[in-house]
Amino acid sequence: MPKDDLIITGTMENGRPFRPSDWSERLSSTLASFLVDHRLRYSLAVQPCIVDGERCLVVARWLEDADPAAYAYVMGFAHDNRLRIQIDRRSGDRALRPL
Repeated sequence: MPKDDLIITGTMENGRPFRPSDWSERLSSTLASFLVDHRLRYSLAVQPCIVDGERCLVVARWLEDADPAAYAYVMGFAHDNRLRIQIDRRSGDRALRPL
């Protein structure tokens, strides 16, 4: 059974929005790479998205096995900044779409 993706929201545990507002793009870019045409491509494992109007980060759970250090870095960021983490169980039309 595949692992569900995780969603790290831009809201801290105390309900306040996390700043800077582009945090998900900045964090995603640490695991991104540049294509031959010099365009940035986000990793399939860590991608920024918007859920219900809020900037979030989708983290594929398979990253934990594929690159434990990268997974620990992203999750450590979320924990250190007290960001909310939830499991994404959406599917079909309600499935998350990256930015």
